Amino acid sequence: MKVILVDDEPAMHLILGKMLSKLPGVQVAGVFTDTDSAFSFLRQNADIELAFVDISMPGESGMDFATKLAADASLQIVFVTSHKEFALDAYELSVMDYLVKPVSQERLQQTIRRALANRRWADSTQLQIPVAAPASDKIVITTLGDITVSGKSGRVKWISRKSTELFAYLLLHHGRRVPRSSLVKDIFGEMHQANAENYLNTSAYQLRKSLEPLGLKEAVRSENDGYALELKDAVIDHVEFRAQVDKLKRIEAENVESALQIERSYTGDLFGDKAYVWAIHETERFAEMYASFIKRLAAFLMDSGNTAAASKLLLKLNERNPLDESVIRELMSIHGMAGDKKGLTALYVDYVRLLSRELDIGPSAEMVRHYGTLINRFSGKK
Repeated sequence: MKVILVDDEPAMHLILGKMLSKLPGVQVAGVFTDTDSAFSFLRQNADIELAFVDISMPGESGMDFATKLAADASLQIVFVTSHKEFALDAYELSVMDYLVKPVSQERLQQTIRRALANRRWADSTQLQIPVAAPASDKIVITTLGDITVSGKSGRVKWISRKSTELFAYLLLHHGRRVPRSSLVKDIFGEMHQANAENYLNTSAYQLRKSLEPLGLKEAVRSENDGYALELKDAVIDHVEFRAQVDKLKRIEAENVESALQIERSYTGDLFGDKAYVWAIHETERFAEMYASFIKRLAAFLMDSGNTAAASKLLLKLNERNPLDESVIRELMSIHGMAGDKKGLTALYVDYVRLLSRELDIGPSAEMVRHYGTLINRFSGKK
């Protein structure tokens, strides 16, 4: 992924450049201290996929620059600034992310992962599980890791963050009328009632304008003092993921490749890092569905002797939830199968320390027994 840096402070070019150089698959293609030079470069280099832009700069601001680039669906924009107060206005422009200086390596890595996930879904509207071909007339909607809508005419450019949230809400109730009162309470609950009503009307208008280039303006219907979303022949990734998981009742040698493909299709939690409060239940439900599926798949791979692939999947779950004891136990078993006493002990000790530090508790009796059983197998071995 080629990126550019736009910041009037050359020191930030060095800092961000060094941090980005540590991330695989990222290439800094250009650095600029003003937006005019950056704009000219982008017009001549269509392969740039991500721009880190400072908001406060002499001349044209970063926000004005982002507005000018809004028509370019292939370019993702991340604001990097010292001013937290700009966050709300920044997200109204639907930029991909907003980083506050000083930027940590971990936070930057999270941004890059999200940008790469967006690219996988947006480049050709191609899902990783068996669904419609990109050349079809179907609309492809991504909700796992982010919210994108793509079709033959391109990708939707959201006008505002609230219109995006309204789309997400209606999508979870696809085909059903949602009362205005529910939308006002869940999406605009922090506002005064009158302002919330007006903002809902504005957001609905903005949503229709966002969907219009893909011929979906009429998909948002007003009916009986509420709204409904009607999408014909749409492929929705979380719906496809759930259907594929439900269909694969038993993982066997004949379908393990399909299972691995299904796992790869889960590119992030529902709606990504937007963390809508009203979607918490569904977000947790899909996360648990994914974790359960991974454990089934890892168990089959272990039974088949493919401990490397099983370990890779389990480590992904461990990264998501380091306190999941069942995952640690399986990883310990893999170390035991490999004869890796040092790795087994290190994993167990690290987990015990994590429990003590985070929860002020010790490991369960089952975990202690499991470790004891595995470590005893090394007795007498050199």
